[in-house]
Amino acid sequence: MIALGVALFVVAMALFLAEAHLSTGGVLGIAASVTGIGAVALLLLAAGASGAVVLVVAFCVVAACVSLLVLARQRILLPLLARPRTGREALVGHVGVVRVPADDGEAEVFVDGSLWRAEPDPLDHETALHEGDRVVVEHVNGLTLRVRKAEAWELSK
Repeated sequence: MIALGVALFVVAMALFLAEAHLSTGGVLGIAASVTGIGAVALLLLAAGASGAVVLVVAFCVVAACVSLLVLARQRILLPLLARPRTGREALVGHVGVVRVPADDGEAEVFVDGSLWRAEPDPLDHETALHEGDRVVVEHVNGLTLRVRKAEAWELSK
């Protein structure tokens, strides 16, 4: 029974390592937790511990495994939820100035030190872009920005 407990413990550690390197969404982590709990229970029973001791230790191992999985999940999801800070995706929400007005629907906008092609937001029909207007980037499509006129609260930042 000791050999089986040690083998289950080794399998649990291998599953935890695999969970750290594969994107399984926690499936391997849960399997590793269950295997580790079984290994600890078998080792305690082989050592002659009573059932109450096995339950208490198993509960502590469950708490440790769950806290480890929750901590790992939070550390993994935090960067995924963060807003991009570089690249063209980071331009969304930035304020720029119209340099060349839109005659045929495409203007030139100065945003973050660069001159970009821009088109007005299709949902905003009544306002045309004029030279000197402050605009907010709504979407990036290739090298063309979709912009809308900035509101007063956006300019006071």
